[in-house]
Amino acid sequence: MSKKESIQRFLEPKKIAIAGVSANPKKFGYTIFNDLRKKGFDICPINLKVDEIDGIKCYSSVSEVPEEYKKLFIVTPKEATDQVLKEAVQKGINHVWIQQTANTKESAAIAEENNIDLIEKECIYMFADPVGGIHKFHRTINKIFGLLPK
Repeated sequence: MSKKESIQRFLEPKKIAIAGVSANPKKFGYTIFNDLRKKGFDICPINLKVDEIDGIKCYSSVSEVPEEYKKLFIVTPKEATDQVLKEAVQKGINHVWIQQTANTKESAAIAEENNIDLIEKECIYMFADPVGGIHKFHRTINKIFGLLPK
């Protein structure tokens, strides 16, 4: 499957668990949680430290995520990424997106060893429609120069 097809498949059902959601509105982990919800996504937040964010129940680990969430977006600090990825393997989640800069040198190997359809080194904002603001401009530039996933 091509990276483009993997991205489209990841975003299709609009039902995603997100590891690394923050309760702090100034952090990226909150921004992505909030923005994807505004775009119509059903988000299952994962955060070790809080029970809920904006009235939505948070889960403390991937293992606690309800079964209907088959896709995992990871926006954790790098130090936690591979552990979260391994939890996804144990949970049976086989489609994972690691937000650009959150991946490690080992992430791809862990995914490959466990037959995980992995998207990495991409910003979800570039693909989660409707794309707006600077991301729309950036996506257009990437398209012109043939830099979008194929």
